[in-house]
Amino acid sequence: MGDGGDGRSNQDDRVAVGQPPTVAADRFAGAGAAIDASRPGALDTAQGCSTGLVVAGLADALAVVPQTGQLFRAGAGGALRQDGPARAVREQCPLGRKWGRAKLPKLGWVRFRWSRPLGAEIRSATVSRKAGRWFVSFLVDDRTATPDRHAMPGTAVGIDRGVKTAAVTSDCEFFDRDFITPGETARYRRLQQRSARQEKGSVNRRKTVLAMGRIMCRVTDRRGDFCAKTAVRLVQRNALVVLEDLKTKNMSASAASTVAEPGRNVAQKRGLNRAILDKGWHRLELALTSAARYTATTLVKVNPAYTSQRCHACGFVTEGNRESQAVFVCKNPGCGNTDHADVNAAKNIKTAGQAVSACGDLGTGRSVKQEPSSRATGQAT
Repeated sequence: MGDGGDGRSNQDDRVAVGQPPTVAADRFAGAGAAIDASRPGALDTAQGCSTGLVVAGLADALAVVPQTGQLFRAGAGGALRQDGPARAVREQCPLGRKWGRAKLPKLGWVRFRWSRPLGAEIRSATVSRKAGRWFVSFLVDDRTATPDRHAMPGTAVGIDRGVKTAAVTSDCEFFDRDFITPGETARYRRLQQRSARQEKGSVNRRKTVLAMGRIMCRVTDRRGDFCAKTAVRLVQRNALVVLEDLKTKNMSASAASTVAEPGRNVAQKRGLNRAILDKGWHRLELALTSAARYTATTLVKVNPAYTSQRCHACGFVTEGNRESQAVFVCKNPGCGNTDHADVNAAKNIKTAGQAVSACGDLGTGRSVKQEPSSRATGQAT
């Protein structure tokens, strides 16, 4: 996958194995499976990872054999990574079309269940553990270059990310879903209470923490699936995608401070932080960045100041314009425009992104080619 229009191949299209198959994930030439650590040489069926990892139409299983003399090295999150090229050997799997096997240094042959076919040259393999389950992912070179231009040039969309709805577009589309079920929420709360009563370092507490991790694993997989599908849908239909330049890490920082200097509205800020992280703002941005390479979509981030208070029709800015979370009514006597508050914000984001793109500056700051705008009206002075 190329970084631009130069046709160079990108060798960093890693697919996180164990994630649910998505529209975006199917574009990558990755494959992998869950490995059961409790039974040497056996496979985990990935139940509880919110997916049944099955590859349809895989006639033969692939046995991936890394080159001899190379060892796995430690990676992020305790993962083990095998760098360098590997050769793929086509071998009929005795267990059927769902299963494959990989020869890992010092571990030998380990069977696993395919989530998708490889379909390209293997560059490295990573073994990782998530919620008590083991996964192997293969980094492959799919040799796909970024198109010279988008299939629908001239199209653009602005996206407003929020805590009520994950993403709202300037085309009045609402993207949202629940990532955790009510039953899982109740069970997770009970497990938290049980963990608080158990002794730290005990076997029972480790079991409780593992059960909590499996619930959060399913939630994370659903969030990743949602972001990937939403990103693919947006980039396929728009040559320009505009986002607010949100500092998610800073916005979700705790308000708690020291005893001498206590924080303000700590409980309210804690709830806001939880809502921001639950909607996956940053993960959606990453998914858009990844998917945009396959469609030649341009991703622009703009200053988020006053996007929710400015009237898209006349440019009048005041806090009173937004009467509630969903209601926007312009207080300009000569306007009176009404709209959904998130849709109005998305339209402002789109307009700002088109102005930045037209000036040729795809950054987050105001272009030097733009005239300064009035803080009161948002219009050029």
